Amino acid sequence: MSQIGVIMGSDSDYKVMEESVKVLREFELDFEVKISSAHRTLERTVDWVKAFEAQGGKLIIAAAGLAAHLPGVVAGATILPVIGVPLSSGTMEGIDALYSIVQMPPGIPVATVGIGAARNAALLAIQFLAVEDKPLSIKVKNYRAQMMKDIEAKDEALQQRLSQG
Repeated sequence: MSQIGVIMGSDSDYKVMEESVKVLREFELDFEVKISSAHRTLERTVDWVKAFEAQGGKLIIAAAGLAAHLPGVVAGATILPVIGVPLSSGTMEGIDALYSIVQMPPGIPVATVGIGAARNAALLAIQFLAVEDKPLSIKVKNYRAQMMKDIEAKDEALQQRLSQG
């Protein structure tokens, strides 16, 4: 059973969303990835969302560019938390997608990360799940501790280079 669903409107979106997949694999979570459009395959999209929820899915990451309706359509079809990833496309370079996702009507919220921030979307999804999953919360804490060590090592290397002239 997949805990996290990742849905996008086009196969070209996978170039960005692959970062979510990498993080979910790194944390050894069960997930599924789907291509389905809010406009061109509306019924298929809603059917997938309802089936995912019925099968015990916990959370959905939905990516979209331009009008970016996919996260909102997904959120309207389920009570599961939805994280929207606005994608950079078109003349507005993702600002239109960001605004579309964050401006949901009252009662149908979508959590939103930055434009193209698929990695953060996966990490946010993992943090939601870690609230009630002690082993997963330990993995998140270890991940953060490693990030801290990496920064400290980079700073130490920089300080050594600077001190040597």
